[in-house]
Amino acid sequence: MLEHFFSPKTIAVVGASREEGKVGHDLLKNLVVHGYKGKIYPVNPKSDTILGIKTYPSVKDIPDAIDLAVVIVPAPHAGKVVDECIAKGTDSIVVISAGFKESGIDGAARERELHHKIKQHSVRMLGPNCLGLIDTQSALNASFAADMPAHGNIAFFSQSGALCTSILDWAVNECIGFSKFISMGNKTDIDEVDLIKAIEDDDYTKVVLVYLEGVKNGREFINAAHRMTRKKPMIIVKSGGTTAGAKAASSHTGTLAGSEKAFDAAFKQAGILRAVTIEELFDYARIFSFQQLPKGPNIALITNAGGPGIIAADAVERSKLRMASFSKETIETLRSFLPAMANVYNPVDVLGDAKADRYKFVIEKVVQDPNVDIVLILLTPQAMTEIEKTAEIITDISNRTDKPVITSFMGGKRIESSLKIMCQRKVPNYAFPERAISAVEAMYKYTLWQKRPLCAVQTFDVQKEAVSGVFGKMRQSKRLQLGEEEARQVISAYGFRIPKSILAVSESEAVEAAKEIGYPVVMKISSPDILHKSDLGGVRVGIKTDAEARTCFCDITQKARRLMPDAEIKGVLVQQMITGGKEVILGMSRDPQFGPLLMFGLGGIYIEILKDVSFRIAPIGSAEAEEMIREIRSFPLLKGARGEKPVDINTVVNDILRLSQLVTDFPEIIEMDINPLIVFPEGGGTMALDARIAIA
Repeated sequence: MLEHFFSPKTIAVVGASREEGKVGHDLLKNLVVHGYKGKIYPVNPKSDTILGIKTYPSVKDIPDAIDLAVVIVPAPHAGKVVDECIAKGTDSIVVISAGFKESGIDGAARERELHHKIKQHSVRMLGPNCLGLIDTQSALNASFAADMPAHGNIAFFSQSGALCTSILDWAVNECIGFSKFISMGNKTDIDEVDLIKAIEDDDYTKVVLVYLEGVKNGREFINAAHRMTRKKPMIIVKSGGTTAGAKAASSHTGTLAGSEKAFDAAFKQAGILRAVTIEELFDYARIFSFQQLPKGPNIALITNAGGPGIIAADAVERSKLRMASFSKETIETLRSFLPAMANVYNPVDVLGDAKADRYKFVIEKVVQDPNVDIVLILLTPQAMTEIEKTAEIITDISNRTDKPVITSFMGGKRIESSLKIMCQRKVPNYAFPERAISAVEAMYKYTLWQKRPLCAVQTFDVQKEAVSGVFGKMRQSKRLQLGEEEARQVISAYGFRIPKSILAVSESEAVEAAKEIGYPVVMKISSPDILHKSDLGGVRVGIKTDAEARTCFCDITQKARRLMPDAEIKGVLVQQMITGGKEVILGMSRDPQFGPLLMFGLGGIYIEILKDVSFRIAPIGSAEAEEMIREIRSFPLLKGARGEKPVDINTVVNDILRLSQLVTDFPEIIEMDINPLIVFPEGGGTMALDARIAIA
């Protein structure tokens, strides 16, 4: 897949230039000077040769078949060049040229025309408005970047071409090498999903880095990334974190959800590690590129200064890692060798006068301890510290063990040469202990992901036809917001337990309904136009007598008509009063990129004030549903705090899965809440007291 982009035998550079400093010249020069072994055909109607290579007036004049065409002509002429490439039989095109959708209406029209041309003839296109691409294995630099990266095992692709050039320049001094380096540009055709699929089985790539601003197809992205991360780690830094577009949301889910919530959920479900900054992206990349995955979370710290050791231990405490407990043999061996003032427990303090031999002995013994999965060596440059020699020893030990060995040599000028030693020998160093711990934690999270069993999507026997009928009636009446009565029918058809309810259209009917259900009851205004009933005084609880039921019916209906004179008032819903249990909320908001975004949280003040919620993209399996529950900060309240009984978590899991099935079966549901869902103690199940649904 996309093989002609990464290992073409022939390349046409359309828009090659004789003038240094122009993109057409720099790109051709990159192909020539960096060792590309295939044939290069510059295309320029005003030149005979460029850089000593014969040029051609147009693509059609080239005598050989062209595997890859790189187009650098002005945007208005790009369509004609693409036509010539298609006529030539070229199936892979990189359009470097800018001046497409990023430039306005005319550019967008040109881009649509390009897309139409290539789709008609099954041609693949990278760009337009991109830097190009680099494949170090085939010595291919089809970009106008100033540098050729070193060989390495990192694949990087980005929506920002300018970011690509900065990273290439930075990587030279950091001993970071790349297998592939790709600028996606406007993603008219080839996008992140295509590149993930292409790199998934690339033997030369160990870790995949991505700079992303958005995705074209959310579900395809999750599926492709999930397959990728089962084989190799994928780390993404995502920009554009604000909610895309203002939205008048009618539900809690719509209010709380946003593009970033959807991306976070998608990354979790696909096993993607999210870096917050570009610095963090390459902190993670360095350790994944250089070291083996840890077998467990137990980390040992070795330091020649107490302060950095404590800082590192604090960082471990805040992470998913654990401070390793040394074996008795390790402790006794260290005690017999180290000075009396040294600390032989974790973190091991070898003291400020430690030379390379003391570091060597301690590191070797700690690495051999079966209770240790990872080793972090901290060093501050003191008067007697043998910095370069210690670095040599660390790299030697690292190359002899399958446990991750990383360092945090803290300082500036005095540690420069030691950093080069470790960089060249693939031991990652971090300027500060917290960054080192963060990188190790990322590795451990990925280890857990790889061990995690695949989670199948669970489905239930439901009444899908009943829901279709409700939605059909809604559309016929030109209503897109379901009233409580219709919403109850929908969730009941998908297995949610609901309290007994009767619609009353008069005082006497309200009394009869209350008697049939049994006092005490709840009474609510029934109107498809009043979604937030409580805000209008449209909900009364604890109605205990016939007289109260009569009075309540009149009060509720009269107040609703006064405050919302245009609302359709169907009557009053008399409902069984449910007491006990904990209130939670289930919801869904349809994200434009990823589809149904599920939400779970505690109800009441926890949703209104704390916004303590979790998200996933439907459809999901039981493990993901349980994770949603355990992720919220207030989960201990559900487990049972201060002697309270734990709630029925298993039923909540099933309810989340039922909601997942409902919103997957019916893509016309754009937003919904089940709020509150009452959860009773273990074995008691759940009860959905209210629901709101909006359809497209």
